[in-house]
Amino acid sequence: MFYLSTRNNKISKTPSEAVLEGIARDGGLYMPKSFDGCAFPMEKLEEMTNKEISAEVISLLFSGDKMLANENGELAGAYALVSRAYDGKFENEDYAPLAKVGDAYVMELYHGPTCAFKDVALQLLPQLVSAAKESTGEKDEIVILTATSGDTGSAALSGFSGVDGIKIIVFYPRNGISAVQERQMVSVDGKNTCVCSVGGNFDDAQSGVKNIFASLKLPEGVKLSSANSINIGRLAPQVAYYFKSYRDLLKNGEIKMGDKVNFIVPTGNFGDILAGYFAKKMGLPVGKLVCASNANKVLTDFFENGVYNKNRSFFVTNSPSMDILISSNLERLLYLTCGDEKCAYYMAQLKEKGEYKLEKDELDKIKSEFDAGFTSEDETIKTIRDVYEKHGYLMDTHTAVAWSVYEKWQKETGNTDKTVVLSTASPYKFSNSVMNALGKEYDGEFDALKKLNAYTGAKIPSSLDGIENKIVFHKVTVEKDEMLSFVDKMVNTKVWHE
Repeated sequence: MFYLSTRNNKISKTPSEAVLEGIARDGGLYMPKSFDGCAFPMEKLEEMTNKEISAEVISLLFSGDKMLANENGELAGAYALVSRAYDGKFENEDYAPLAKVGDAYVMELYHGPTCAFKDVALQLLPQLVSAAKESTGEKDEIVILTATSGDTGSAALSGFSGVDGIKIIVFYPRNGISAVQERQMVSVDGKNTCVCSVGGNFDDAQSGVKNIFASLKLPEGVKLSSANSINIGRLAPQVAYYFKSYRDLLKNGEIKMGDKVNFIVPTGNFGDILAGYFAKKMGLPVGKLVCASNANKVLTDFFENGVYNKNRSFFVTNSPSMDILISSNLERLLYLTCGDEKCAYYMAQLKEKGEYKLEKDELDKIKSEFDAGFTSEDETIKTIRDVYEKHGYLMDTHTAVAWSVYEKWQKETGNTDKTVVLSTASPYKFSNSVMNALGKEYDGEFDALKKLNAYTGAKIPSSLDGIENKIVFHKVTVEKDEMLSFVDKMVNTKVWHE
């Protein structure tokens, strides 16, 4: 297996090299040269364990790479990496349980150490990076550089904290994430970690990170990589839980092998839903992948008319992890749709003019695979309340966006295929918004967390219980035009924390 840049097929890397680099030197993202040879053994799926499913996905997507080297074969090598990543890290062995809610299923992806879906990938990514370093003989220190809209940062810090030979710098938008999300990050005390707030929104932080990759002159012995889903090593592990949910539906008797299943995915950076498309390319019987957006509906507009236009108002919403106007992983879908040259052209248009427009045949091809919808702030709050009152099920704001889009989409299309709604965060990560939806009073976000527990009886995740008392270790803040100089200083500093 080789990985090519979405902007230039002549840039080719092994999986290890792609994982270590994170982003191609031309600014493109790495994609498999082909999905040929990546067919998942669906005939075995129903009897496979969670870790076996994850290992199968990794071994297929990174086939032939030395980081999977094992005397018992690549699948055994992948299984060893998965075991080191997941054993003892989640609330139970089922890291993504399905909950029946009405006529649909909710896939709960928030039972990991930071209570968000990104734990599934970011517990495994450090194992992949370490294995890639060893297999390539890479001796340089790797500095992971990441922008977060809330959840990636804490999950990446949890995964990489204390990992030898790797440091991590996380940027997040100042006043642009929840208090719980912020405290999760700034209370990490790993000696190889750095957390920094940025004046601006997530797009400013993400653009700053991309600029650093393109512009920073690194000292000898240091290389940069990323933990965002622009890194294929972050995206690949997410493919597994689509197969896992299908297996669970088979075992529950909800579907028969070959039946199509729809997935409704709340998304901002387009990584989580793209993982579902990867699963489909690998043989999963996916019906429609429905992209659910909040008021920042740049993706919904794109799927409707083929125009991607970031020149628009930016809204700070109660689903902050989706407050994004530049969806980086959409570039990978463009690459699959129209090839590297056209993809590079569209990305240049986006940089120069802030927008691009697909050809009709390109849009038609995408629409055959994807649908999209959005929901307002008021609809999100109403959805949380309505679902709790009707079904007794508690969901966070991002899941509520997806559920609201699901209800509208099903009404519009009349689609009766089994549907899975992805739940990407614990309601306790956004307890103030959930309490507002339920019409309950509280005094600040941390008080809302306690009172939500008192009102609903839903258990507070152990990692969030008492989070307001955790010591703050990271207090650095910069403006968006200072990010490059800040990272330059950090990569030239040997010891970050005593």
